[in-house]
Amino acid sequence: MRQWVIRAGATSLGDMALRDVPEPQAGPGEVLVRVRACSLNYRDQIIPLGLYMGGAVAVDTVPLSDGAGEVVAVGAGVTSVKPGDRVAGTFFQNWLDGPPNPGAGPALGAPPATGMLQDLVVLPEHGVVPLAASLSFEEAACLPCAGVTAWNALMEGPHPVRAGESVLVLGTGGVSLLALQIAKAAGAQVIATSSSDEKLVRAAALGADKTINYREVPAWGTAAADLSGGGVDHVVEVGGAGTLKQSITAVGFGGEIALIGVLTREGDTNPHPLMFKGGSIRGIFVGSRGMASRLNAFIDTHAIKPVIDRSFGIEQALEAYRYQSSSALFGKVVITL
Repeated sequence: MRQWVIRAGATSLGDMALRDVPEPQAGPGEVLVRVRACSLNYRDQIIPLGLYMGGAVAVDTVPLSDGAGEVVAVGAGVTSVKPGDRVAGTFFQNWLDGPPNPGAGPALGAPPATGMLQDLVVLPEHGVVPLAASLSFEEAACLPCAGVTAWNALMEGPHPVRAGESVLVLGTGGVSLLALQIAKAAGAQVIATSSSDEKLVRAAALGADKTINYREVPAWGTAAADLSGGGVDHVVEVGGAGTLKQSITAVGFGGEIALIGVLTREGDTNPHPLMFKGGSIRGIFVGSRGMASRLNAFIDTHAIKPVIDRSFGIEQALEAYRYQSSSALFGKVVITL
């Protein structure tokens, strides 16, 4: 079977290779999945560059946390899935539900876990979740990281989004567009930002009620607060340190910033202004299997379709990586197998 690997010690995309390996077998409590599609996240860009947590991978590693396919075999004792079932891997293999916990890992696509960019993958029974019935393999492959992250940010905290509230999403990557779609389905008003007017037009077509070109409006946090009528209820903060100050400006009294981003590493992260508004920051690191299941049910109910920008074949995986890191990106990049 075909399998992409990030070679041990990798520091560039040139340290990735497509190879042929023997087909794996499902052991007790495991399922063998034929992967039909995968999608890319920002995390997948920094692992082969040696910039992820812990630095360069110490062993050859199959990349990508996000993949969907069909069960082809099950090991002894497996009862919740059967051959032919359509499933996706869960980002955290041992986080079944409830709050974050130290036993949630490992996370697919980084040691010690395998990744999804291979024809066949063996996962524990509890490490897969049934797909949303309304989605193709390609669409479902967009959800394990980006979709669950957006869902957690908006719907799983102490103050889930309610109809009539306001939501600010930053940029037009996978998490932000899925958050836009989830928020609109929940009845919220959505403000979207981008440096591209063309992308803002596309965001509006997806349902964004107001848009801000942050290149033309450097004080976009103030602009978002004004557009929401005094302060945003929920900010999906994917930027990181470089955008947090503006997000704190944008959030309203009693509002929440879902802190996701690591796209920028330098900036003003002083949270003191939140004190005056009774606002809060909630850290988001993807989510649980239970969250994935609730997201899938919501997607089926509201007919949400993840936005796929471009699809590539498995032999074109490096091209997919390069496109996903380009300024042209709008939504998700998918690799089909």
